[in-house]
Amino acid sequence: MELLAAAFSAACAVDHDSSTSESDARDSAAGHLPGSESSSTLGNEATPEECPALPDSPTTLTEALQMIHPIPSDSWRNLIEQIGLLYQEYRDKSTLQEIETRRQQDAEIQDNADGSPASAETPEEDEGEEEEPASPPERKAVPQICLLSNPHSRFNLWQDLPEIRSSGVLDILQPEEIRLQEAMFELVTSEASYYKSLNLLVSHFMENERLKKILHPSEAHILFSNVLDVMAVSERFLLELERRMEENIVISDVCDIVYLYAADHFSVYITYVSNQTYQERTYKQLLQEKAAFRELITQLELDPKCRGLPLSSFLILPFQRITRLKLLVQNILKRVEERSEREGTALGAHKELELVVKACNEGVRKMSRTEQMISIQKKMEFKIKSVPIISHSRWLLKQGELQQMSGPKTSRTLRTKKLFREIYLFLFNDLLVICRQIPGDKYQVFDSAPRGLLRVEELEDQGQTLANVFILRLLENADDREATYMLKASSQSEMKRWMTSLAPNRRTKFVSFTSRLLDCPQVQCVHPYMAQQPDELTLDLADILNILDKTEDGWIFGERLHDQERGWFPSSMTEEILNPKIRSQNLKECFRVHKMDDPQRSQNKDRRKLGSRNRQ
Repeated sequence: MELLAAAFSAACAVDHDSSTSESDARDSAAGHLPGSESSSTLGNEATPEECPALPDSPTTLTEALQMIHPIPSDSWRNLIEQIGLLYQEYRDKSTLQEIETRRQQDAEIQDNADGSPASAETPEEDEGEEEEPASPPERKAVPQICLLSNPHSRFNLWQDLPEIRSSGVLDILQPEEIRLQEAMFELVTSEASYYKSLNLLVSHFMENERLKKILHPSEAHILFSNVLDVMAVSERFLLELERRMEENIVISDVCDIVYLYAADHFSVYITYVSNQTYQERTYKQLLQEKAAFRELITQLELDPKCRGLPLSSFLILPFQRITRLKLLVQNILKRVEERSEREGTALGAHKELELVVKACNEGVRKMSRTEQMISIQKKMEFKIKSVPIISHSRWLLKQGELQQMSGPKTSRTLRTKKLFREIYLFLFNDLLVICRQIPGDKYQVFDSAPRGLLRVEELEDQGQTLANVFILRLLENADDREATYMLKASSQSEMKRWMTSLAPNRRTKFVSFTSRLLDCPQVQCVHPYMAQQPDELTLDLADILNILDKTEDGWIFGERLHDQERGWFPSSMTEEILNPKIRSQNLKECFRVHKMDDPQRSQNKDRRKLGSRNRQ
């Protein structure tokens, strides 16, 4: 966050008019609104022509709320019932639309930068274009929330509700407020879609009588865990959101409800997600070992209700939803007025959701890490003084084979294959263990060092033999002395990945702790990626990441903006964001979302400094 704070002030220096225009262009995914189409070129301030107001018309949200009548409960229930997509379908289409919107923004900027005809139009032509936005064809981007609706439904957006159209509220509210209404509306309707999918998981799979006879009670418990508790919480949460919608057709807020449920009820998600490791293992074993289970699940998945989706996509729903809910609150936070009451509730809701998501991640990691550490301990034989491997505070960061260089660096030895010997490294979050692989899938440990006492150095280009070679220094090894290893990796990306893991505070190619994040390239994920190694980062569609380093053979070391998680991933899974104004806007939004973290981070930093002084 210190990096984001340093970048924020520089990001704010971007020309206000151009950044406002980019923000409006990005928000086109929420639909071009009646009376607000010109805002994409004139900024967020509405002119009298855009928002004609009668003398007795309200000009603030509070006044608007006092004039608008509640939505009849029957109308709202009809809307919920007409949501035709399962949550998996909504999530995929929503993120794909988000990706496409960013692509359109980059294309528009590139066209203007390349001097395309669109950027060389005369003032007269520009004036003529300003009169056209009121026409229907201007609605270029399909709003995300539209994807939730049944193809035959007339309800697409909050602004498309008959009560909204007939109330005249669209002539009262400013464009930014309407976009905010759409963001809150998406949170509510997506929760309805999620509840529909959970209900199908329970009614169609879990409560199937044939499946109950096939599964042992313990197997059923591991497979479905506490999904009934999760669904019950979702139902109550949705009912609270529905009541808020029924109070007034102009939604006052939803983040206060999110905050209460995240703080008091969403612990059921932590329980469910923490079981994920055992759930996945049990599901695979059942498919492999029980033919009756495999045949029945295949039959159930073919039911039209499932829309061709497998059981596994239903089992992972709770983790996907709690993560997505945090992003939906971020989307609301970007649109609320700064230093307003609604910003306070959005920040509080986001903070609580972040705690839940982190607890879910830690729950999953704890289960898998414990088993992994036990397995590694069994495979190690110590040639030196034994080091206890298993610890509740220790986990594996990276493991793999490297080539150790030995002998004098002369032209004669460089021509021989005997210059290198194979060694195997286990890098934990606080410890490095150096081994040689021996028969029987065992590893003989001959050196170790605390991770904080490791230093790495990349060799300059010295020809093919020394390509991808780096120096590893142990400032204090197992013998309480300094040791140096010259190590060769199989590729440039493997070398950089080892160097980044061994010494995480080293300077990276695009950004360091002394540089500005504004200089950082950005990418968005266009293909989901599942991490294969502990130092890799799992990517979801539409994730935005800062590039911290990259290799010539197609790997990127990046930091995801919405949670600051870092790791390596293939560049082929992403597309670069070329528009510098969009990159700047992404950073400003990220800083705003996480600004509540700053005081605590600063206090922790002060405590570390004080502790360091006391040790000295």
